[in-house]
Amino acid sequence: MEPELIRRGGPASPTDNDMRRRRRTHDVHRIACGVYTPLDPDGLDPLRRHRLAVDAMLPRLSPDAVVSHQSAAVVHGLTLWRTDLSRVHVTRERDGGGRRRAGLRVHPGDLRGRTTRVDGIVVTTLERTVVDLARELPFEQALVAADAALSTAGARRAELERACLEVTGCYGAPAARRVTEYASEGSESVGESRSRVVFAKFGVPLPIQQAELVTAEGRVRVDFLWRGHGVVGEFDGKVKYGRFVRPGEDAGDAVFREKRREDAIRDLGLRVVRWTWDDLDAPADLVARIMRTLGRR
Repeated sequence: MEPELIRRGGPASPTDNDMRRRRRTHDVHRIACGVYTPLDPDGLDPLRRHRLAVDAMLPRLSPDAVVSHQSAAVVHGLTLWRTDLSRVHVTRERDGGGRRRAGLRVHPGDLRGRTTRVDGIVVTTLERTVVDLARELPFEQALVAADAALSTAGARRAELERACLEVTGCYGAPAARRVTEYASEGSESVGESRSRVVFAKFGVPLPIQQAELVTAEGRVRVDFLWRGHGVVGEFDGKVKYGRFVRPGEDAGDAVFREKRREDAIRDLGLRVVRWTWDDLDAPADLVARIMRTLGRR
């Protein structure tokens, strides 16, 4: 089986003539200078494509460079949303400002020993990665990564808080503190994280996440519960809906079963507000619906 990365001049690498011919016929695609892949980058999701870029860049990095920021998030397997992945990011413990060159951004910084190895790659720890993202990215993008780190990737809140304290006085420290304080183990999808951003921005009371209810259909978990108001909030994202499809079913079966589930929730005397990706992109109407249902205007 051909390797995913082919380095020009490497062991058993094709000749320059062979490589030029294969590029003309689109059998290989350039990932970085002197590095090619038989995979079609346009057919890969952005995270997979960026991981290839990281692997391609590794031999060209300084020995003290640590993969960090977006690139560390990809290596750790974190969920990212609308995050720029056009460059590989590394951190070096040196004085001076950051540097950029083709396909690479070098950050200066004191990592305080917060490094680890993932798949043989030296990267910032999960918690330091979240803090670095929070210092650089818009709040919404950073929160998606932070929630994913806590809910699915095994990050520990106490370690996240310590990593945040270690950058006190550094660029972006207040932003990192805000993300750390607001991050939640209860968000199971990008949509749920983004919903919480809407709540914070527009003053919607914070709900309980992943609350369990006992209904006539059995025990169910809901995305959001405003218990004191008797209101349930559900984010309808295609990714999460797909989890309801059972073997031998189609999406219509899942939707019908979800309707029965919602009816059972309403039978408990609870009101249900649902929303979609489009609502999160233009949330004014969503906020009005939630506040109206909560009995607040």
